[in-house]
Amino acid sequence: MPDATLTVPPPTGTPRRRPRSRTGWALVTLTSLAVAGYSLALYAQGTLEAMAEAEIGLADNYAATPGPVQAAFFAHVVTGALALLLGPWQFSHRLRGRHRPVHRGIGRAYLLSVALASLTALVMAPFNSAGMVGFFGFGTLAVLWAFTAWRGYRAVRRRDFAEHEAWMIRNYALTYAAPALRLWLAVLIFVQVPFATPGTDFQALFDNAYYAVPFLCWLPNLVVAEWLVRRRGLPPAGNLARSGG
Repeated sequence: MPDATLTVPPPTGTPRRRPRSRTGWALVTLTSLAVAGYSLALYAQGTLEAMAEAEIGLADNYAATPGPVQAAFFAHVVTGALALLLGPWQFSHRLRGRHRPVHRGIGRAYLLSVALASLTALVMAPFNSAGMVGFFGFGTLAVLWAFTAWRGYRAVRRRDFAEHEAWMIRNYALTYAAPALRLWLAVLIFVQVPFATPGTDFQALFDNAYYAVPFLCWLPNLVVAEWLVRRRGLPPAGNLARSGG
């Protein structure tokens, strides 16, 4: 990519960051780091077949899939974790203002990670463990993830930095679906407990909750992202046709 890829100075008129926004950034960063590190450690324990026997994570769901799908699974874990690790630093005002070459380098790595992670997610979608709900939920997430990254890249190539920032906020909201999925799972499992019949095991509660998260893990994120875009005075998503180029 040319050097202009992510040369993003703070947009003109952007207000000084408030302590509340720093707290929000810190929480997003810490939860992203935690989920990325956990995922990498969890699936670095061997083959999918071996991990399936040990009932580790989603290994059992993908252990019997064709080789290309298994390869896509591991590639998705690595590239998705990398996107989670890199993404928050693209929103650091200090990094953008004082270390632009670093910002550009991280941006290139982030966009490449998202491109690979979204592609592998599409390969995995037909084999997900939530059936058709998962196919459409996770499949739509993968398409929007790639699309918002592409729009962010196109905007910065035109040196439209406000448009670029808006699309990258939306894009990282989709990247954050991984932590959000786990948070929603915990909430949905917890709220079922008082209504569960005696003898209901944890796996039943988990499975019931998991069928809700293919859409729940990213739709609220996009709502929050659009609120942030408008709060910062950045171009809304309604400018899609005008800015298509």
